[in-house]
Amino acid sequence: MNKKLNFRHELKFLINRQQYFLLRQRLANLMDHDRHTGSNGEYHIRSLYFDDIDNTALHEKLGGIRQRCKYRIRIYNMQDDVIHFEKKIKLNDYIAKVKEPITRSMYHSILNGDFQVLHVPEKPLLMELYQQMNHRLLRPKVIVDYVREPFVFANGNVRITFDKDLRTGLHAVDIFDHQLQSVSAIDDRLIILEVKYDEFIPETIRAALQLEGLSRQSASKYVICCKYLKENSWEDY
Repeated sequence: MNKKLNFRHELKFLINRQQYFLLRQRLANLMDHDRHTGSNGEYHIRSLYFDDIDNTALHEKLGGIRQRCKYRIRIYNMQDDVIHFEKKIKLNDYIAKVKEPITRSMYHSILNGDFQVLHVPEKPLLMELYQQMNHRLLRPKVIVDYVREPFVFANGNVRITFDKDLRTGLHAVDIFDHQLQSVSAIDDRLIILEVKYDEFIPETIRAALQLEGLSRQSASKYVICCKYLKENSWEDY
């Protein structure tokens, strides 16, 4: 990839409902909801994660490899007006994301194994995916589904999200399937808190995030959903 990457800090926490309500109340007085949210301050995200023949993304995350990447197709609120194929890159405690829009037709071609639609020389990410699918057998692995409540703050480019109701699909890879059979991948009392920022977090927001017992955790939604499927014998990883 020859595009300059914009790396940001990313911190993740697993919190309970009581912690969520307290943090949300504090942050609502300091930050704004993301402009893409609905009247309830939330939106729905569904992603289809891909991995190669060796399940490299899964094993590198579980192995604590400090430089790794994941590929996914993501949609919002079950709509097809915005469909992105994304590459999320992790470098130590920093993350960067490269994405390219695709059409609904391209999406269905990819699911049907027609990877030629990704052969677009002027789009490096699509070409990378084309190579991965042909040479590393990159294929759809698992659906990750949740509701996100995002807060933003311009100073420091801070973005704080509460991801709720994490679910995964059973024997399914079509993210547009409205009849998708999905199940909770973690205890429904738990919420994933993510904090992203550029160079710094303003002191007022840092103070608002202080909670007794709050500690950083590895909370990869992809890994959580893969583990759920494996533990319940839905997938052989």
